[in-house]
Amino acid sequence: MGLPSSASLGHCAHAVLGTVPVLTGRGRRSFCPPLCSIGGSNRNPNVIKVVVNGAGSELGKAAVAAIHKARGMEVAGALDSKYQGQDAGEVAGLAESLEIPILNDIVMVLGSLSQGTSMGVFVDLDDPAAVYENVRQATAFGLKSVVGVPGLGMDKVGALSSFCEKASTGCIVAPSLSIGAVLLQQAAASAAFQYKHVEIIESQEGLSEYPSQQATQLASSLSGLGQMYNEGDDSKEFLARGDIVGDGVRIHSMALPGLISSVDVRFAGPGETLSFRHDVTDVKALMPGLIMAIRRVVRLKSLVYGLEKIL
Repeated sequence: MGLPSSASLGHCAHAVLGTVPVLTGRGRRSFCPPLCSIGGSNRNPNVIKVVVNGAGSELGKAAVAAIHKARGMEVAGALDSKYQGQDAGEVAGLAESLEIPILNDIVMVLGSLSQGTSMGVFVDLDDPAAVYENVRQATAFGLKSVVGVPGLGMDKVGALSSFCEKASTGCIVAPSLSIGAVLLQQAAASAAFQYKHVEIIESQEGLSEYPSQQATQLASSLSGLGQMYNEGDDSKEFLARGDIVGDGVRIHSMALPGLISSVDVRFAGPGETLSFRHDVTDVKALMPGLIMAIRRVVRLKSLVYGLEKIL
């Protein structure tokens, strides 16, 4: 992933309106238009150009680093309300500058990108309230979308699905980008046919909804299999944090400080228990799922909900 030459930087300065100050890798301050590196960094039409929204978050920083290191794709733009004007690679902790400033103008970034690529992907890791409009903007500029925003309501997912269907554009919405979480779901679905009792225990520091969307999706995947769980134990009178979802699957949610992100599915039968547990201790665990979603979405023409659909 070579950096743009000085000639290409000078050329693109006249092609795109507006400049932002950027510190180059050698410490010099230059004024470079957003995404000018697209014109000179890699003209291979088979390279997927990726814009990361939420590049200043922990998940966004990991995404920038993972995309930069992945074969067949490159970071072509970075959006965030923080770190404006700073280099996306430096903010992500990379050893080298990417010569891509973090901006807070989605139209400018997407407009610059659409001029030089036939394969572009918009990765949204930011605000769930803005997802629909962001995907609409990305589609208008010819980009497919990967949404890894937690807490996205099913009403918004439905609206996105209708939009993508009409626009014939690809979009992957993943409540969890963890491949391990998908494997847990698949293992639990296999065991569900053998047990009549199941409960889910989830924990995550700063959990804002009870239960989480990931736990709700897991419980829903265990429903519709032709049986009811925990018969005789469907009272909601003494609920703490959690809910009863689908065919009687009870979820318990914990949000204490210092907890790691964890999901534990426990099945029980006469004289035995069976548990499946998945822990995430670092956002880097989500990067293989994100990279896979980016590769797959460029071939889609509709919305796919859940990473398990493409695994």
